[in-house]
Amino acid sequence: MRYLVSSDFGARIMENWQSEFLQFATFIFGTVWLVQRGSPESKEPGEEGEEGDKQERVGRFADDDSPLWARIGGARRTLYENSLALMMFALFVATWFAQSVTSWTVFNSDQQAHHQKGLDYLHYLGTSDFWDRSLQNWQSEFLAVAAMAVFAVYLRQRGSAESKPVGASHGETGS
Repeated sequence: MRYLVSSDFGARIMENWQSEFLQFATFIFGTVWLVQRGSPESKEPGEEGEEGDKQERVGRFADDDSPLWARIGGARRTLYENSLALMMFALFVATWFAQSVTSWTVFNSDQQAHHQKGLDYLHYLGTSDFWDRSLQNWQSEFLAVAAMAVFAVYLRQRGSAESKPVGASHGETGS
């Protein structure tokens, strides 16, 4: 039970969570601009990017039951239009900060156990310990996303929303 409330446990959990939120934020931002011919997540080449207000049903094209923020303009709609990616990025930043604080606590505890001087928070952010904890998790997430993006073009999973129909050609998108 003691371990569940320790900084070591918190650091390990936050390392994992931050990489997940970074993965999703990157995936969400990336799918707006990236086109991968044959990927079920991609639009057809030439149709990539943002659609017009009519297709997005915003502003004067909004339905009567559309959310209020879709019917109004300006900064509030811009915030609403990007709310999914912004939330994932905010969660990434929050978990990265939580991981940095808990890892700093663990680092200083280890330093103290070895009769060495601890570091203040800002100096800890420049250490290899902090960056090793962060980058080690990130590389595995980006590897997983890259593998999914490549494999989704060539491999199939019947019934999956992430896969094209089994008989679809490699160049056909899933839509």
